Parts: sequence; C-alpha cells; structure tokens
Amino acid sequence: MPGSGGSLLANLMHFARTLRAAGLPVGPGKVIDAVAAVSTVGITDRRDFYWTLHAVFVNRPDQRLIFDQAFHVFWRNPDLLKKMMGLVLPEMRIDGAEDEGAAMVRRLVEALHPDIGKEGEAEETETEIDAAMSFSDREQLRGMDFEKMSLEELARAKAAIARLRLPVQDVPTRRFAPDRRGARADLRATLRAALRSGGLIELKRRSRRRRPPPLVVLCDISGSMSRYSRIFLHFMHSVTNDRDRVSTFVFGTRLTNITRYLRHRDVDLALDRVAEAVTDWSGGTRIGHALGEFNRLWSRRLLGQGAIVLLITDGLDRDAGAGLAHEMDRLHRSCRRLIWLNPLLRYEGFEPRSLGMKAMMPYVDEFRPVHNLESLESLIEVLSAPTTRRGTAAAAWHEKERAA
Repeated sequence: MPGSGGSLLANLMHFARTLRAAGLPVGPGKVIDAVAAVSTVGITDRRDFYWTLHAVFVNRPDQRLIFDQAFHVFWRNPDLLKKMMGLVLPEMRIDGAEDEGAAMVRRLVEALHPDIGKEGEAEETETEIDAAMSFSDREQLRGMDFEKMSLEELARAKAAIARLRLPVQDVPTRRFAPDRRGARADLRATLRAALRSGGLIELKRRSRRRRPPPLVVLCDISGSMSRYSRIFLHFMHSVTNDRDRVSTFVFGTRLTNITRYLRHRDVDLALDRVAEAVTDWSGGTRIGHALGEFNRLWSRRLLGQGAIVLLITDGLDRDAGAGLAHEMDRLHRSCRRLIWLNPLLRYEGFEPRSLGMKAMMPYVDEFRPVHNLESLESLIEVLSAPTTRRGTAAAAWHEKERAA
C-alpha cells in the first residue's frame, strides 16, 4: 500500500489532490482532518482505512462512486485500474443523456492520467470533417451544463469566465461634479473663481456624478448547489477584480463575507483563502437565516446607494421557508434590483413548488437560469441594460400559471 516507508502523509495529500481534480470539494481543511483521522484509526485494516477516508471526503451520495473508484485505483487495485483505463478507449455511443456516474468516472480518469489521449487527439484532427451544420467547440462549450463538463472543458470554461467583463450601466448619484455644460449653477465655485480673478465673474456649472451602482452577490454553497458553487466562485472572482464596489457573500447554514479574499489577483490563491474561511461547504441551507443576518449586519452599509443584488440559489430551504418572505421583502426594498439566479431553471418543466421558492418569488425583479456560459453572458447583457420595473419576474410567472 502507498504510505509504507514513512510516505503516508505525502500519499494522503496526493490522494486528496486527485479527488479535487476529479470534482470533489476537497480543501486543505479536509486534508488535515484526513491525516488526523488516519492517525487515530490506523492503517492496519484496509476496510477501516477506506471508511475513515470516506467519512472525511464524502459529503453527498453522488460522491460515493468517484471516491470508491479513486480509492481502489490509487491504493493499488490492478483490476479496477484496468477498468478505468478502458474508459478512455474509443467507443461508439448513441446520442442521449449522459449518465452522471459515468461523467464522474471520466473525470477521475482524467485526474489520474492527465496526459492520456493526447496522441489520439492528434490523430483525430487529421480525420476531422467540416460539416455545414456543425457547431464549433466554443459554441458547444457555451451551451454545455457545468455539471456535465470534463476537466478540460471546466478549465476552458473557467478561462472564459476570467475574460468576462461586467459593464453595468452608470446611474446618477447625489453628488455633483464640475461640468461646463451642466444644468445647475455652482455658486461656491463661481465665488471662489471671482476672488482668484480679482472680481471677474464667470458662472461655473455642475452636473450629477454618474457611476456604476454597487453590486452584492449572495451565493448558496449548500450540498444541492455544490456542483455549481465552485464555478460561480470563479465568476465572482472575475467580477470582483473587474470593477469597484463589489461585495460577495456565501451562505449555507451561516453567512460568510468573502469579499477581501476574492480581491487577490491569483484565482487559485483567492479560492484557497475562501476554502479556509468557509466552514459550511456542502451542508444544509438556511436561506431565511442567512438573509436575515445580511439584512441586520450588512444591508445598511452596502445597499445604501441603490445596489444590484444577485441571489444565486436553488431555493431549497432546510427551514421550509420560515421567515424567508419577510427577509426577502426587506432585501427587495433596500436594493435597486434583485435578481435570482437558479440552476434548476435549466429544466423546461421546472415550477417553484417548494415553500422556500414560493416565499421568494413575489420579491424578485428577475428570475433567470445560471448553469452554463451562455446563461452567464445573458446575465451580463441584462445587467448592462436599463433598470426594469420591480416585480416583473413574479408577475410574469403568475401570468404563466394562470394561463396553464
């Protein structure tokens, strides 16, 4: 077994990196927990060793398959290693929905063998056929769900997100700036200029200063959102470093302000700092409690100048919407625009049936999907457009229900 000869710690760290590369939310804290757990339980029994690491690294049922395969392959099970290598061989498939477990295993193969298949790619480029109705790789990537992307596609998506810019429309503020063609006369500036010039009066003018409104992002990092929250962190990092007055929060069972961590230019360093600061990854969701804490501690400070709020969550609340309507109403009244981004909107038959979703809907200005690059680009277009009237999302949804 790897780990003999005093190299157990190094192998545990490498195993954690493999799980993280395969898509599991593994951070430095879990590596420390794994080392402590293994030191307590020991490595004399392979089954105890398996379940010890399973208890540390696995948070959700859909992560069991990738962990099981990674454990047996990494800790030297030749039979499973042959099966994993067979997954990268060419195979004829019929178009259809991709099984989530197969997608997870494919990511594990790429994580364990990042260089595999490069020679085959060179051969494929020689026999490539140009079809008139085919889409480019970029167009396919824009429409692909983040959940179904391979490691290479996720890397390309993150690079595309890093290039996104958010040209939010400027809005007038209460402050004024000198302007020769301004509509208002600036008497103070006029008198100061007259004193400097010895009595010669030149009427000075001013106009309202315009600047982009503050942007506040509230992102759900609970278990049901973990497949999307990490790619959204890249989006929040790109936006935070693109413009000023951006505040970012994440919430699961509690609210955490991660604005200062995302100010780092290096995205990897920023996300490592976030992983160290946040303690409720992939847990439950208490949306009402988190919004109540934001309204009580942060709203007066951050929403005083007509901020735009992006609420990224699927609306699945552990508290069944208790107190959520009141907090959503207060948040909606405090900001210029409240936009709810929900990955579940990618499904055509989606309806807000849970109590949490029904409590949130009446207080949302925009209700949009966010599950691929195309949806993020559409969001940027919406934020760049003039502000729309409040309540349009709820009114449109209720009109759709009445028609149905």
